[in-house]
Amino acid sequence: MARIAIGGFQHETNTFAPVKAGFADFEMADGWPGLTTGDALFEVFRGINLPLPGFIEQAKAAGHELLPLLWCSASPSANVMRDAYERIAGDLVSGIKALSRLDAIYLDLHGAMVAEHLEDGEGELLERIRKIVGPDMPIVVSLDLHANLTERMVRHASALVVCRTYPHVDLAETGARSAEVIDRLLKQGPLAKAMRRADFLVPLPWQCTLIDPAMALYGEVAASETRNAAASASFAFGFPPADIHECGPAIVAYGETQAAADRVADNLIGALKSAERDFAGKIWSKDEAVAHAMLKGLSGRPVILADTQDNPGAGGNSDSVDLLEALIRLKAEGAVFANLYDPETARIAHEAGLHNSFERAIGAWCGSPGLEKLSGRFEVLALGDGSFKATGPFYRGNHMQLGPMALLGIGGTKIVVTSRKQQAADQAMLRHLGVEPAQQKVLALKSSVHFRADFQPIASEILIVAAAGDNPVDNSTLPYRHLRKGLRLMPLGRAFAG
Repeated sequence: MARIAIGGFQHETNTFAPVKAGFADFEMADGWPGLTTGDALFEVFRGINLPLPGFIEQAKAAGHELLPLLWCSASPSANVMRDAYERIAGDLVSGIKALSRLDAIYLDLHGAMVAEHLEDGEGELLERIRKIVGPDMPIVVSLDLHANLTERMVRHASALVVCRTYPHVDLAETGARSAEVIDRLLKQGPLAKAMRRADFLVPLPWQCTLIDPAMALYGEVAASETRNAAASASFAFGFPPADIHECGPAIVAYGETQAAADRVADNLIGALKSAERDFAGKIWSKDEAVAHAMLKGLSGRPVILADTQDNPGAGGNSDSVDLLEALIRLKAEGAVFANLYDPETARIAHEAGLHNSFERAIGAWCGSPGLEKLSGRFEVLALGDGSFKATGPFYRGNHMQLGPMALLGIGGTKIVVTSRKQQAADQAMLRHLGVEPAQQKVLALKSSVHFRADFQPIASEILIVAAAGDNPVDNSTLPYRHLRKGLRLMPLGRAFAG
């Protein structure tokens, strides 16, 4: 039996987003639990689709003693503030220092954290920990599919284990795979490593593993572990709206020998490069998408409009009302717009009361360039406290805490308003306010891909819409400054000149 320290520190950083993440954002519960320490990790996370509980269950089954540190996350946003990073990283490091005997470390990280003072938040944390525990202690890290893998992460971690689905329905499974890798390291010693990079970025909607080419590529990743006798193989698409040198897709493989690790990494990077031209799809303008949805949407089989450029899961502030304006102007009867993050509007709706109305300019409160408010008279159709159980595959097992919520009506469109920022990726968010998603004609959801896990089964069509927001679907429109020279901003697109 080994003594394994466990913890987590998660943030996905959109360096072009308007709002940074402070310490309070990591303390606050939203779609995931707030900052949790000590033995509470074993109870708070039980049954949730996150890597940490998956690791705990598998490692305990293997007979290991687990030493809990802390776990926290903040909703994707701009850079993590220096103070927040140093407080949390400092607590993790000091917690490890305080342990009298330690055999291994497991960390549940994201892989795309950028702090105010650091391009590579995870690599910095791992380097600090490695300096404490020495070169030989196994350190295994689970990462998100959107991780921007860095050479420093690979160097200081004994193994990186990346999730394989987007929507991320296998997060707990990824934690369990991490426990299997750490068990192997403890019993058999270190593994050889190989890392390879792609030279193009892939927009988030086309990273979806429910469709090809991503579905086929991740099938190859899993098959490579058996076909080529790899101990572990991982592929991360990267997170395009992170303006850092090592942004983009990468492969990491581990084997008993360097030759085995190299063979797997070479095969997988070859498959990725061969698929470059297939990472494209139709992007709809807002008016075009709304008009099409009004023609095709049926109660029982709604058309879904993915408001991807204001996806709070990618650093958008979820306060753009650009697509909402088109729904109202084009008189989209039977449409639902979710989720609008606007705490002040939610407060006013609760003050006004059920079935009453109020006039207000809603949305666009974060100050992002190009966003405009939407003025009108809104009827309060339903109110909620934002506390409810998630029912979909992505947020599985978690208790949502989105603060005061309201369902507003204007014309034939309904608007789901929340007091905490969370992408619309679970049908329970709408049902909390009395809206049955399948009975609507049009669902406009602020999400890029995660909504598909719960909403795709009820959809007649899914349209990717380019409305205003801080997560452009076309990476070539972003004002990058720090990417490596020659990286193509889109599949088969122009290269970054530096």
